[in-house]
Amino acid sequence: MGVKNLWDILESCKKTVPLHHLQNKRVCVDLSCWMVQLHSVSKSHACVKEKVYLKGLFHRLRALIALNCSVVFVADGSIPAIKLSTYRRRLNVGKEVAQNETNLQKATSLRRNMGSEFSCMIKEAKVLGMGLGIACLNGIEEAEAQCALLNFESLCDGCFSSDSDTFLFGARTVYRDICLGDGGYVVCYEMTDIERKLGFGRDSLCCPIQIQLDMCMSSPKEKVRSMNNRIALSLLLGSDYYQGVHGLGPESACQIVKSIGDKYVLKKFASEGLEWVKKRKGGKNDLRQDDNILQVINAYMKPKCHPADSDIVHKALAQYPFQRTELQQICAEFFQWPSEKTDGYILPSIAERDLRRFANLRLTSSEVGLNLPLHEIPVKCPVSEVIKSRKVQGRECYEVSWEGMDGLENSIVPADLLESACREKILVFEERKAQRKKQNIHKRRPKKKESTSTLAELDLKLQNLLLDDNLRDQANFNASDTSGRISRITTTIAEADPLHLSHDIEHTGLIQNISNTDSNEAVSSVDKNEIIDLLSPSPPKKSNFSSKCQQSSDQHIEVINLSDSENDMSVEHKQKVKELRLFLASIRNDIH
Repeated sequence: MGVKNLWDILESCKKTVPLHHLQNKRVCVDLSCWMVQLHSVSKSHACVKEKVYLKGLFHRLRALIALNCSVVFVADGSIPAIKLSTYRRRLNVGKEVAQNETNLQKATSLRRNMGSEFSCMIKEAKVLGMGLGIACLNGIEEAEAQCALLNFESLCDGCFSSDSDTFLFGARTVYRDICLGDGGYVVCYEMTDIERKLGFGRDSLCCPIQIQLDMCMSSPKEKVRSMNNRIALSLLLGSDYYQGVHGLGPESACQIVKSIGDKYVLKKFASEGLEWVKKRKGGKNDLRQDDNILQVINAYMKPKCHPADSDIVHKALAQYPFQRTELQQICAEFFQWPSEKTDGYILPSIAERDLRRFANLRLTSSEVGLNLPLHEIPVKCPVSEVIKSRKVQGRECYEVSWEGMDGLENSIVPADLLESACREKILVFEERKAQRKKQNIHKRRPKKKESTSTLAELDLKLQNLLLDDNLRDQANFNASDTSGRISRITTTIAEADPLHLSHDIEHTGLIQNISNTDSNEAVSSVDKNEIIDLLSPSPPKKSNFSSKCQQSSDQHIEVINLSDSENDMSVEHKQKVKELRLFLASIRNDIH
């Protein structure tokens, strides 16, 4: 929860940034907040049984891994004594709290029930993180307080938390939500934006109508004073540690804090309590917890956390390797995934992360003036070669093959990443592509022109083929049969329509006399200017086979033009002509 209405007050400072914004950053994750978010969208029994919440965590992590975003899980420890009343009230045992814990000085922190359903979900998340090389820092008490401390000490670039009191613990950058898929983004709040737009530091974070204060906080003392007013706001509005003043809204609370000022607000609250607020408000307020104000202030100012320089923090921030075999076993147990499916999800992300790390290495070397060629860099480039250019969701990419990536041969990476990591590989790919294009141009043959030969030319070619030495014997047989068939068809059609046949016949090379010869006799030339009378029956067979046409330029074949126009033909005449054309086509096919 955090501070009541604080997210509404900060709405004007909210900004949505692309998921790419997290590239090469280190973030701390309030693990409980993430698991609550993921579980809230899959509360059905089937979803819980199939561990949909855990699959959602897996896909979040692999998206961040691909961006070379180092993730550190931070888990809740014991429940702070000051929060017990709120914790039990959420469990609907508020009466018991009111009777037994009105004096917080005698209360102690409460160890969480590690056997609860939610605690089991946290354990599963930790196991999954271990397989991905993600460490988990177990907090002493509040996870958001530990995240804020790491961010305040610049040990991480931001905190993922949906609890607004993360700001009260000193966080400078808070990521409230994350969305994957097309156009993935994160919802971000920066203290620099809050100070600039609202005019408040950590201690006066309350109302956008307050005048702008001096933003130059260079010393830790100024940062602590900035936190004080935010704590004062939590006392007025209410939070996990204090119920607040009944009936007091965010605008009134802002005006109160503004009237007192940054330097004195917490001192006034600590020394005078909130009785004066009751008088100012003019209403009835339940201020029975005024004796606990000092405990609330100390809980925010001095939360129980692991120190930034402790060994446990350094261990959690170390880089851990990806455990492929362990992850395969974990996914097989949790999701019943085969090893190939797990590899298909995570290996491209691991390969892209390695490429980003290589690009960072080259960039760092370049900044110090060390511009080594690719083959002289001590660390080997993970990309073997570029295979082809791609476009994914409108973004320029390349498909590449990987060097030494067991279980992964090819995958797709952004073009700008490959450009920064190994531009030489792109140049080799472009040269190879240009060379292939050049070779294809040389090999390319001109397109065949569509045949415009007339029927006569085609038939002349067929007749010449018949006279070839290798086909001569076959020609002796086919010529006799062809002559008889042509004669019978042409005679039949001529008898039916002598005036319309010549238009189709005059363009064929079959108007010459074809006769049978003995197999031992040679083929002789056709007599010049020999004419077929289409109205007469087939001519008598000659002793010599004559079908070869003279191809000299002065040769001329005379024909009888018996047709004026095909437009005058009747339906029956057209059918006869069509049959003749089909017959001629069948002869050509038989010869071929």
